[in-house]
Amino acid sequence: METKIDHIGIAVNSIEKAFKLYKDLFHIEKSAEEILEDRGIKVTFLYIKDVRIELMEPIREDSEISNFLKKRGEGFHHIAYQVDNIRMILENAKKLGYKTLSDEPNQGAGGSLVFFLHPKSANGILTEFVEYQK
Repeated sequence: METKIDHIGIAVNSIEKAFKLYKDLFHIEKSAEEILEDRGIKVTFLYIKDVRIELMEPIREDSEISNFLKKRGEGFHHIAYQVDNIRMILENAKKLGYKTLSDEPNQGAGGSLVFFLHPKSANGILTEFVEYQK
């Protein structure tokens, strides 16, 4: 089973304002924005060499990112790992007693399936697992 870091998630109040830093300093472009209605967020990915950075902006007051921004402000939100079999990883995590934020994988950006480990189960870091549909 191959696992690699998929992306680093950053919560922002405005993708446009946050993106300015990356454009000004690294002269990069962002990918197309995507709205994830069920999660209440807008996302865009930036590519810096082999690293993807996900900027996440709330589109509703009750979204997970709105709540994060109210409590902590802008900044590091999560790290995501790409996996080959997300259902197996999720079931194994639950069986081993890790706290997950859902019982089933959910729809993620780019048609992926995702689930998160609670930070209390992952050394204080919100941890996402991502599987891309083949």
